[in-house]
Amino acid sequence: MQNKATGIRVFYDGACPTCVRDRRLYERLAGLGGKQIEWFDISGRDEYLKSLSIDPQLALFELHLQLQDGSIVSELDAYIILMKRVRWLKPFAWLLSLPVLRPWLAKMYHRSVEQRLRAAGRI
Repeated sequence: MQNKATGIRVFYDGACPTCVRDRRLYERLAGLGGKQIEWFDISGRDEYLKSLSIDPQLALFELHLQLQDGSIVSELDAYIILMKRVRWLKPFAWLLSLPVLRPWLAKMYHRSVEQRLRAAGRI
């Protein structure tokens, strides 16, 4: 169940060392605010993801959040929501949302994730 105070559940790949490291970094930067987010490891949870209309394979490639109203947000929109919650990351959230940069950043993000998954032999 997602945290009632924040209404955000973050679906992340707990089998990915980079993802776990990124989560810990976010929690450090967010301070107490980072403790209010529910982190949900998607490893081995395909049926649960499907029940939320999240494609388990896509969940490996894109960050997904579930908001308090139950809606699912993914990819750069998910990162923007998380970054806006941390004072130090707000400028990055603003950059991610710029229409001129967004397509390029999305492409770089997907390329990076694909390389990581290939290197780990997961795709």
